[in-house]
Amino acid sequence: MFKRLLSRALFAGALLSATGTSFAASHPAFTVKVTGSGAPVILIPGLASPGEVWAGTVQRFCATRQCHVLTLAGFAGTPPIDAPLLPTAEQQLSDYIADNKMAQPVLIGHSMGAYLALKLAADHPAQVGRVVVVDMLPALAATQMPNMTREQLEAAAAQVRDRTLQADDASFAAQQRRTAGTMVTATANVERIVGWGQKSDRKTMATSMYQMLSHDLRPDLARVTAPTLVLAGWAAHKGVLPRSAIEGMYQSQYRLLPNVQFELTDTARHFIMYDDPDWMYARIDQFLNPM
Repeated sequence: MFKRLLSRALFAGALLSATGTSFAASHPAFTVKVTGSGAPVILIPGLASPGEVWAGTVQRFCATRQCHVLTLAGFAGTPPIDAPLLPTAEQQLSDYIADNKMAQPVLIGHSMGAYLALKLAADHPAQVGRVVVVDMLPALAATQMPNMTREQLEAAAAQVRDRTLQADDASFAAQQRRTAGTMVTATANVERIVGWGQKSDRKTMATSMYQMLSHDLRPDLARVTAPTLVLAGWAAHKGVLPRSAIEGMYQSQYRLLPNVQFELTDTARHFIMYDDPDWMYARIDQFLNPM
């Protein structure tokens, strides 16, 4: 199970409004495309994914909200940066929220983007209004050994990093395709994800995976004050793990998060926004607009 979840994690990574004003120079850890007007929402894609992954979400929610869609540096053809991506992106995103005078925006993150959203919400709780997590565990490397030490987490993360860096191009491309096939259902979406991965900087992918996997986010969750919605998919595990096992894993890893709602879909894999968008939109809508 650990290898299956870890392989998913290998994928799982500014233009202002329609005027085309660029923020790339002042925020090199990410670019941002802003659409709509109203209460701010920041959408963060996962490993190797561009902001394009949120296209349907933007169409669904940004008629009445202002959406800030990120693409992290080094992913899907964007230039990489020399600094460690995740801590740099977190600090620059905090600065971006402050510079733009956003009043507690909603953060929506997929996979590694959800890790970044929760890390920001833990380290800068006053800046974040609500968080939506799309298919991300706060301690992915600890799925089989919940009490892994820091040293064990770092060793597991280093193994993933080194395997990614050392693979020859053909082997790495084949692994990307196999992994993408477990993460989304439609062939067209598999090809889309593979294409993004092939355009991504491999060093950035490897080192950012190490940064995420080696850090146990579970203790940090106690500092998150924002209400949080966690969405997860079971479809990739059918026939391998019972639904109750996935539910138990998520509930255990998020038990320190003070104000959390958890929803599990039977029909979607890792890219819930592609496999079951209506289900995802309905849960986000209920979360953002409680009765």
